[in-house]
Parts: sequence; structure tokens; C-alpha cells
Amino acid sequence: MRKALVTGAAGFIGYHVCRRLLADGYEVIGLDALTDYYDPELKRQRLALLQADSNFSFVKDRIERSGVLMDILSRHRPEVIIHLAAQAGVRYSIEDPRSYLESNLAGTFELLEAIRHHPPEHALLASTSSAYGANTNLPYSETDKADFQLSFYAATKKATENMAHSYASLFNVPVTMFRFFTVYGPWGRPDMALFKFTKAILEGDPIDVYNHGEMRRDFTYIDDLVEGIRLLIDAVPPRPGTTAADANDSLSPAAPFRVVNIGNSRSIPLEAFIESIERATGLSATRNLLPMQAGDVPATWADTSLLRTLTGYDAHTDLDTGVRRFVEWYRSHYHMG
Repeated sequence: MRKALVTGAAGFIGYHVCRRLLADGYEVIGLDALTDYYDPELKRQRLALLQADSNFSFVKDRIERSGVLMDILSRHRPEVIIHLAAQAGVRYSIEDPRSYLESNLAGTFELLEAIRHHPPEHALLASTSSAYGANTNLPYSETDKADFQLSFYAATKKATENMAHSYASLFNVPVTMFRFFTVYGPWGRPDMALFKFTKAILEGDPIDVYNHGEMRRDFTYIDDLVEGIRLLIDAVPPRPGTTAADANDSLSPAAPFRVVNIGNSRSIPLEAFIESIERATGLSATRNLLPMQAGDVPATWADTSLLRTLTGYDAHTDLDTGVRRFVEWYRSHYHMG
């Protein structure tokens, strides 16, 4: 039985990744601090479902606390590490940037130091489409320049990419960074648009629509994202000199390191997203049109050709299906009929 460490295991994406690995026969060690960035009860409920599986074990602690990750890797020696723990959210990074410094930078440093001493077969670390920042070339390709991040959240995540590359180069540990786009689905985060919009629409409250609705996002359904992560586990970046990289590959010339987009490969207008929620709920939304928020970008769109080349996989869940599944989960979970 292969072992995997998943950090952020009680989070939205971490929960779904753990479920998939357990279903595939992995022994999973989950780490999470159960912080109160959003309702910890939602995290505890996800965790309870994971703990029903005898092949799942849990450690409650902060990734940035010195020695925590070193101890876990020393005791369990996982072949695969999937690092999802982070302080997320573009807007919150304006209110509380220190939490991003501690979790994203210090926490990732602790992980890299642990990997240095107890190297896995493959370490996969989460980044974000926000790393593309002021880049206006759409769709975003992994080989595009990504030097001008617009939020401190994005800056910390791009910094973790650079940190991980340096460790991959120095210590020859294979690392894949995946850049997530706007992920949605059941058990989603309450600070994300789909959760907030659904809650407001069902309760008869207006929804805040930024940039007066002139926004586009690459909305990625959670099952599609998890499938991409699962397939990338086996797409281990080769060490320099062992293979020739394709021109569109982000493979480093100096390290077993690669950046991969995981998205839906479609850029959908925000208004179309809201209309999909209206169809799923059977209700009309009252739109409160607002200007663009600081740190945000008007559009995202993933070029997923590298993911397809490496794994053969394309996202397949259409927006209406994904939104309907979330609304069904939300109504059931919160007993709304």
C-alpha cells in the first residue's frame, strides 16, 4: 500500500483529494490546523467523513510550526506528498497579509526542509492561476512570463514555486507545481463566489458582482481537478539530461521540476455563471454591481495542453452540471429542502 501525505486535508480540495486517494488504495496521512478563516465546523464535518476510513490518519497542527512536517515524514516516509495547506483568498490577503507570510511561505519552507531530509518519490505542491498576475496573454500557458502578481496572496504562491524549484535543483527531488483555476463543487469554501451567491439567492439577499459583471473565469469542477492531480502523481518530472523537453513543456532545465495548469480550458463570463446558479436554484438573483476589487483580474483562462500531453486528461464537467451538483449539496447539507 502506497502512502501519501496530504496537507490541508480538511480543506475543500484536500478533502476531495484524500477521498480519491483512499478510493485508489492509498494509505493517507492528513494534516490540517482547522483554522477559523472560515467556519471550522465545515472542516470538521469533512474530516469526520475521512476518518471513517481505516486507512486515513490525521494530525492536527500548523504546517509552519517547526518540526511538525519533519516528524511526519520521518515516521511515515510517504512516497507521495500533496501540499494543499495554505492561507487562501485574494481579498483576505489585503486584510491580513501576515497570515499568508506564515502559512504560505514559512509553511512551505518547513515542508521543503522535511522533503530535503526525507525525499518522496514525487512532491506535488499547489499554486494558483493568480500567479499569472498582470499577464494579459490568454489562455494562460505555463511558459508565459509570470512576474507581476497583483495581490500578496499571488506573490506568496509564486514565491513558493521559486522556493520549490531551488530545492528540486539542490536536492534532486521531483516537484510538480499545479496552478489551480477557480475551483467549485460540493463541500466548497464559504468565501468562494458559488457558495456566497447560492446562499444569498436562496435567502433572498442581493449578490455582490464586482467589475459590474465584466469578469470571466476558468471555472473548474472539483472532480475534474482531483482527476488531474491524481494523474499527475505518476507524471514525475525527469531529472535534467535524461529526456528532451517539448517546446511547450514547463520542465526546468536545471531540476526535476515542472509547473502544470489544471483548469477547465474555458473562460466563462461571470453573468453566465450567475445565470447557471439561477437555473439550479429556480430563483432570480438581485445583482449589486460594484467596481473591481484591488488585487483581482478581469479574466482567467487555462491552457491545459500540457496536462493533456502528460496525462491524456481533459476536464469534462460542464458548468450547469457542476453548479447543479453544488446547489443540491448545499440544500441537503443546510436542510433547505
